[in-house]
Amino acid sequence: MKRILTVMLALALMCALTACGGAKTSSGVEDGVLTVAMECAYAPYNWAQADDSNGAVPIKGSDLYANGYDVMTAKAICEANGWELEIVQLDWDSLIPAVQAGTVDAVIAGQSMTSERMESVDFAGPYLYATIVCVTDSDSPFASAKSIDDLAGGKCTSQSGTIWYDSCLPQIPGAEILTPQETASAMLVALASGTVDFICTDVPTAQGALIAYPNFTILDFSGSSHDFEVSEEEVNIGVSVRKGNTELKDAIDSYLSTLTAADFNERMAQAIAVQPLSE
Repeated sequence: MKRILTVMLALALMCALTACGGAKTSSGVEDGVLTVAMECAYAPYNWAQADDSNGAVPIKGSDLYANGYDVMTAKAICEANGWELEIVQLDWDSLIPAVQAGTVDAVIAGQSMTSERMESVDFAGPYLYATIVCVTDSDSPFASAKSIDDLAGGKCTSQSGTIWYDSCLPQIPGAEILTPQETASAMLVALASGTVDFICTDVPTAQGALIAYPNFTILDFSGSSHDFEVSEEEVNIGVSVRKGNTELKDAIDSYLSTLTAADFNERMAQAIAVQPLSE
């Protein structure tokens, strides 16, 4: 009897030290479920929709489903590592705090891999390279702009907490920078309503915007005499994980490292193609 109890205690101890007790597995993911946070309001990176069409994933605690480039990427990461996927919807400013607190395992939400963010979290990736552009109405006097100098004096805005608003808009001579918008959708509405003359964003967001707002035009100043000055870290988009969770970071990187920029762009094109017009 003593021997049986000893064996049972040993097995219980082993279970407590592994995933049986809910502890982190060797991949850094608890119970084989990767919990990922995103806004679900930042098309074509991520959005919310009413059903599971086009491979959408349920949003935890909601009747809605999440889809978009970030969801497609998260699904591929989970498939490569044998994990299940759980999506949590949070506002932009709550994403990094959620990773720090351990409420979620990762954030896949179109975040730039800036040194400032790396003080708070670690990044896997990149999983996209994003060029910075502006968007205006096709009938706007700014539609013919060839460099950021041609946007001088215009009213503009972008999304709060992004390099678009904090770093890029201030580079435009004499720009009248209005209050930042809480979401990418709100930023697009500000332009559509005429509240601003143009907005600053990245190519995927701009391409997605043209589906919902065909009267918009993209201003890409790449190669011009005066384009936005951004560092590599600002246009590299990554997956943030809790600082020190090298196992999870390495597991995600093991998949992302097999992809090329062309692979990223192809997946983004797929996301844009199924993006709801309401976004």
